[in-house]
Amino acid sequence: MLNSLIVVCLLTMIIHTAETLSYSVRYAGVKLNKIAIALSLTGIIVLVSRTANMIQAPLTAKFVDYSKIHSDFPLLNYLRIILLASSLGTLIAIAIFPTFVGLFGRIISKLEIEGSIPKLLTSVTIGQLKNTRKYIRKPKVNLYNFRYLGIPKRFIVMNVFVTAFYTVGVISSLYAAHLMPQYSTTASQASGLINGMATILLTIFIDPQLGLITHKATENVEYRDQLGKIYVVLMGSRFLGTIFAQLLIVPAAQLISMLVKLI
Repeated sequence: MLNSLIVVCLLTMIIHTAETLSYSVRYAGVKLNKIAIALSLTGIIVLVSRTANMIQAPLTAKFVDYSKIHSDFPLLNYLRIILLASSLGTLIAIAIFPTFVGLFGRIISKLEIEGSIPKLLTSVTIGQLKNTRKYIRKPKVNLYNFRYLGIPKRFIVMNVFVTAFYTVGVISSLYAAHLMPQYSTTASQASGLINGMATILLTIFIDPQLGLITHKATENVEYRDQLGKIYVVLMGSRFLGTIFAQLLIVPAAQLISMLVKLI
């Protein structure tokens, strides 16, 4: 099962790296004042994330099935390692954020000329791929204040909780299936109970605030450099959310188990 664990961890890292890098697309769009084009590129990130998730989810579920046959299998430890991979993926995204801001800025400019993703892909040459090295930047983080562009600390805290719920949703439902083998199918499909709460919080508190922040930066040039610092703070809060998910996995599984019994 070790090989399967490695594959699942790699896919989990890809998922969280891709999702976190959506901030670099937004920032590149703001810097070029082409936010609408930038947002259209987020579809590529979603595609990468969902493709990886299509493979990762059944492989993770396999651990639950294996634990039914082998009672000594450390399922919870495996699930915690997968959550740790999500934290590592987020850290990788933070490290390569400056590099991908430059890369996405170039992609946005090319997309505006070519007019579509297929034409953009076919226009890429070997020489252009080699030139991507010049966009490599080292991350520089110097955050002395949590309030950029009027961002309150409660917004950062809320982002931590929302990320934690999203990160632990599927994992906790699978662990609930392990805790309740008689309702394993129902429990394994109950990740929406946790993700639903996260979606509500995201829709009401996070997305509108993030939209206002981005709009304010597009309207005021002097705020654009600060926007990059805000995104670093938000990515940092996502990382803390993946760490906090480690504490939620058992309580969330117990909550799902309780709700499944009531269905």
